[in-house]
Amino acid sequence: MDTNARAHYRFLFVLFEGGGNIPPMLGLARRLVERGHSVRVISEPANEAEARAVGCEFTAYTRAPHRFDKSAESTFMDDYTGKTPIHALFRFIDTVIAGPALEYAEDVLEELELRPVDLVVVNEFLFGGLFAAEKLGIANVMVTPGTYNFYAPGFPPPGLMPLSGVPGWFRDKLYGLMFGRLLARAIPGLKRARRGLGLPESINGLAYLAQLERLFVLTSPAFEFPAKFTPNVRYVGPIIDDPALVEAWQSPWQADDGRPLVVVSFSTTYQGHEQILQRVINAFDGLPVRGLVTVGPAIDESRLQAPPNVILRQYVSHTQVFPEASAVITHAGHGTVIRALAHGVPLICMPVGRDQPNNAARVVARGAGIRLSPSADSNAISQAVQQILDVPTYAENARKLAETIRHDANNSTVVAELESIARAHSRQSAPQKGQPLVAVNA
Repeated sequence: MDTNARAHYRFLFVLFEGGGNIPPMLGLARRLVERGHSVRVISEPANEAEARAVGCEFTAYTRAPHRFDKSAESTFMDDYTGKTPIHALFRFIDTVIAGPALEYAEDVLEELELRPVDLVVVNEFLFGGLFAAEKLGIANVMVTPGTYNFYAPGFPPPGLMPLSGVPGWFRDKLYGLMFGRLLARAIPGLKRARRGLGLPESINGLAYLAQLERLFVLTSPAFEFPAKFTPNVRYVGPIIDDPALVEAWQSPWQADDGRPLVVVSFSTTYQGHEQILQRVINAFDGLPVRGLVTVGPAIDESRLQAPPNVILRQYVSHTQVFPEASAVITHAGHGTVIRALAHGVPLICMPVGRDQPNNAARVVARGAGIRLSPSADSNAISQAVQQILDVPTYAENARKLAETIRHDANNSTVVAELESIARAHSRQSAPQKGQPLVAVNA
């Protein structure tokens, strides 16, 4: 008898509006709801409609940074303004990971006091959510909605390829030391959060991650580079659902239009990428292809100029359009990349920042696409499109990955593992629903 299907557990998902992180996290939440569990999401008001669309209850942040829409004007995650990748990382640490960690913790703690749960599921980087659960003695796990973004022995530095032999060993050691120094930027903010909750202040970022009960990684091992992970890390396959409120795709072209379809899909969040997007659009001028460009909610499509063979849309269903596509041009966010590969579509990657250089490196390593600089001009982009279409190896390699990625997505163990953890902890002594727990320490 499947006891998990009949048991009822309560989950709290702790999320932030980071663009591509939301669909896989809410896809995971939807799967739990479909299994009969109660799932509440705490996030920014901009995510409420999507959370409720997959059957979740919703609470909005009041102290932690929050947005009421996904426009460029409301963006506070301004890491794209960093002059170097290190400066960009520091901006992300200051605006998401560590700077507001106490505020995230206080919002989550208040929610848990009002509505106790069996398990807290925290989006990667939101340490404040983990601290709040730790404060109350509630089981908690972290979920990475793409590739693993922390250091692990064997991983190359961001955006680079693996390196074997003595040079690889030396680079690995050097990168590990550098990562530790970069992560030190977060420690004061994390200590502030723990001090505010009355928790021991001592914290080492990587050691803290290693002691979590589980750290789930929502990608396919076939896409990832090999590395040595701590025992709590689980690669459980990708969740490749479309965003909850995406509109159905209806092609504006005639059914007998034989020109290849090239889809352009850049960031859902604003990364100052208007000029990049316009250069990509310009690259279609004169190419014998159909161009479909999705601009997302942060870019005003009326400010973009498109040639006759290009149409602009805010969103389209990747699940519906990618089977028709011959190539995808993207910033290389994990969601777009893994969905394209799941349909055997080769990619042209133009990473702007965040996890995008890592994803682009993996695409190139698998022979499933090309990487261009985000500053590439329209002529270089046009040549890359022609290369992807003319050289069949890219599509062949993408199709080889597709079967494995779809298998991993269809046979993910993450729901069963979350149920198992919730079951183990729900049997322990716990307050009943509505019973107050502990107050926030001032």
